[in-house]
Amino acid sequence: MRRVALTMAALAVAAVAGCSSSSSSSSSAPSASSSSSSPAASSSASATGTITVFAASSLKETFTKLGDQFDAAHPGDTVKFSFGASSTLATQITSGAPADVFASASPRNMTTVVSAGDASNPQDFAKNTAEVAVPPSNPANVTSVNDLAKSSVKVALCEPQVPCGVVAAGVFKNAGITVKPVTLQPDVKSVLTQVELGNVDAGVVYVTDVKAAGSKVTGVTIPASQNASTMYPIAAVSGSKEMSVAQAFVAYVLSPEGQAVLSAAGFEKP
Repeated sequence: MRRVALTMAALAVAAVAGCSSSSSSSSSAPSASSSSSSPAASSSASATGTITVFAASSLKETFTKLGDQFDAAHPGDTVKFSFGASSTLATQITSGAPADVFASASPRNMTTVVSAGDASNPQDFAKNTAEVAVPPSNPANVTSVNDLAKSSVKVALCEPQVPCGVVAAGVFKNAGITVKPVTLQPDVKSVLTQVELGNVDAGVVYVTDVKAAGSKVTGVTIPASQNASTMYPIAAVSGSKEMSVAQAFVAYVLSPEGQAVLSAAGFEKP
């Protein structure tokens, strides 16, 4: 009987120990879960903002590079872009499009946004001038801007309200010529594409576009006495939900680092 009593006592102790172990294991689970969620919470707290920059299509190459550099210099920040004709972008912003920064190829389009109360204190950050782009083979033998007035030369231009269209009109006025394009394109990159594809004999674009295209086109320089230019202003959009990041990007474009990228691409200082 004494042995039976001892055996039963031992079993009772083991049962209690087992319950204690199970209880201990169960109570530690929430602790593990809590500690694993801590880094996520920390990561969320350290994350900053994503901004969308509405920028003139002629800025595509330079701003893409500036965006990468800005992201690298500002961990946690992300810059996204929407490129297009400045006149179209201005209309989108004043219509409520979710933009954080506007970089225009024309002061006039920036004025539209500022007058609507959607931006303030724009700053000029670059200047660009016109150049004639022709296919590498130059099938129409275009050697000067005056050749664009020939009826035999197929010319692509930007639509009149687009900055590159306004600049082209200025060139033609200075040169004293009338040009009848076979196609009007929504932005300068579209004009460049028409030339690259060989759909036209020439197109009026910017110096920076010819440089960015490399061997896909050949540039025909426009003399300073006939040429026209445009200024590029930039500003944070008033309705931005990430104003600090938007202002930081504007500052980066205006900084020596930003200006170096623009200069390398062929833009002039404002």
